[in-house]
Amino acid sequence: MIDYQTIVQKTKPEMDNVINYLTGELKRIRADRATPSLVEDIVVDCFDQRLPLKQLAAISCPEKRQILIQPWDKNYLKDIVNALHKSNSDLSPVTEEKSIRITLPPLTEEYRKSLLKLLSQKREEVRISLKRVREEAWKEIQEGFNNGEITEDDKFKGKDDLQKIIDEYNKKVDELIEKREEEITKG
Repeated sequence: MIDYQTIVQKTKPEMDNVINYLTGELKRIRADRATPSLVEDIVVDCFDQRLPLKQLAAISCPEKRQILIQPWDKNYLKDIVNALHKSNSDLSPVTEEKSIRITLPPLTEEYRKSLLKLLSQKREEVRISLKRVREEAWKEIQEGFNNGEITEDDKFKGKDDLQKIIDEYNKKVDELIEKREEEITKG
């Protein structure tokens, strides 16, 4: 006999991965305050290698709308600036003697709206991923039922449990998105 609860419990780590992905994506979406996460994962081509910026420099935010990048080696400066320009963001790096300073402009109303639209897209993308995980588990439960390994009662208990889990994770998604929306709109 297959235990439907084992199938249901297998979905949690997969759904946690989806939530972790969303958390990482949200860090990269600019609100009104500068954070190192806006630039730390930008890939820099440096000495025939591709490395995330966080491995090449110290990144700090000395002011609300400012990011300071201090490379471990000043030879990285040019490569880091090139990577920042290529990153398709609204960043305008200014090179200083041994560092790079980025001052973020205030968010315009139009830019806030585009960020909110992006958040809406991320929410939908993540919900689809969560739904896919649920559907795979439900399919496995149905196959167990069809093969006589899961009782009809357990099949429906499994369906109910899957729905409870998906509701719980959708609530987490909503909380994360709403928090970021508030950061963007309130500034």
